Amino acid sequence: MKLNELRVGGKAVVEGLQTEGPMRRRLQDIGIVEGTEIECVGRSPGGDPAAYFIKGAVIALRDEDSRGVLLKEDTEVKNE
Repeated sequence: MKLNELRVGGKAVVEGLQTEGPMRRRLQDIGIVEGTEIECVGRSPGGDPAAYFIKGAVIALRDEDSRGVLLKEDTEVKNE
């Protein structure tokens, strides 16, 4: 699953990045690294960008940028 496919209220864990260059660095700088839990907290009326809760902060990302973030389902959150 990719980050741009995460539904509002959904939680997942970063599995890896398929992005290169400055965008990869930006994603890493805001905390999107392997093992980080991410929650989609909202989307704009048009659906793009979306807001994500990452390490205590809400970050807005365009679909174009979030498409390169690979996720795996967070089974710990699912079972709560």
